[in-house]
Parts: sequence; structure tokens; C-alpha cells
Amino acid sequence: MTKYIYVFDAYGTLFDVHSAIARFRHEIGERAEQMSDMWRIKQLEYTWTRTLMGEYRDFRALTVEALDYAAARFGGISVPLREKLLAAYERLDAYPDAAAALRKLKENGAGTAILSNGTPDMLASAVESAGLADLVDRVLSVDAVHRFKTAPETYALVDDAFGAPRDAISFQSSNRWDIAGARKFGFHTVWINRAGHPDEYADLSPHAVLGSLEGLPAL
Repeated sequence: MTKYIYVFDAYGTLFDVHSAIARFRHEIGERAEQMSDMWRIKQLEYTWTRTLMGEYRDFRALTVEALDYAAARFGGISVPLREKLLAAYERLDAYPDAAAALRKLKENGAGTAILSNGTPDMLASAVESAGLADLVDRVLSVDAVHRFKTAPETYALVDDAFGAPRDAISFQSSNRWDIAGARKFGFHTVWINRAGHPDEYADLSPHAVLGSLEGLPAL
């Protein structure tokens, strides 16, 4: 009998990428939300640019560069605040639905994994601090192939780790571009549309769309 594997993106799907700045909103002020959005936008932009030009730098380095850019765009931050924000990114808050969803899958006999742009040590810190370590069978980092999602080599890490047929893999992400990449690769895909964004990549549609991790469909 095939064991079904549920693979989750980390940042934005299991972990709230805006929780780092939210913790220090009182120090940043009214620009906090805009700065957080810019930090995330530039972080992702750098992964795609670096992959396209074949000049890899790991996710931690790009996260630092993205914060520095975002801070500069909104008037700058102090060195102590910069260090606190970078430390907070290593221990992001998990979404409230993350642990329950993973626990239910494990109880039903499914395998669970994370596939993320994050470095192995960033992911280990996030998973441990969020209390998810016992609920995730494998944590896969694109650092192993020195390319970022949506490069096919990144999704192939799931094949290498589990050796399961692709129709036995369900891939969950809050990032629509990530869902498009996983769908192209051949996985069953579930878009966790937490923000209620409009659809895109119409030729690479998700198999299901949910507003949260609650009620993940069985394969």
C-alpha cells in the first residue's frame, strides 16, 4: 500500500514571515507593515534572480540583504534592532493551524515533510522553536542543490528523499508561484491561500485551494 506524503513549504505556509517584525512593531512604528512586506518581496526576488543567473547565495544571506534593503527604504534601523529582527527570523511563529494539521496527518498514517528555500540550520531552528519537530519526518532544504524554488531540481529533492510516486505526493504552499512549480513537476498541489489573493498561472492550477491548513483533502 502506497504511503502518502504531505510536503509543506515553510515560510508563509507553516511559519508567519511577518511575525519577526510584528514582535518589534513598537520600535519600528507605523512603517512596520510596509517594511515587513518589502523584506519579504526582496527576499523572494533575490532567490529568483540568483537562480536565473547561476550565482547562488544561501537563504540566510539573502534574508539579511533583503532586510537591509527594506530598512533603508523606510528610513533605516539601528544596529541592535537589525540584530533582533534577524534573530527573530530564525524563530518565526508557526501559524495556529500548523501543528494540528501535521498531527492529524501523522495520526492518519501519512508521511510529512518540509521543502523550503531556507538553509538547514534556519529550518531546524524554526521547526524546533515552533514545537513541530516530532510532527515532521523530513526537512528538505534547497541548499542541497544550490538553486531556489521553482527550479525543478528543488522539487526533485522530494523524489530523492521518499522514492514515492508523484501522485502520492501532496504539496502545500501559500505561495502561488510555488504551487505552479510543484504542479509542473507533477505533484498533487494544495494552495493555502491565507491572504485571499486572486488566482494566477492559470495553466498550472492547484488541485485544491484552502484558506488555511484545516481540512487538507486526502489523496
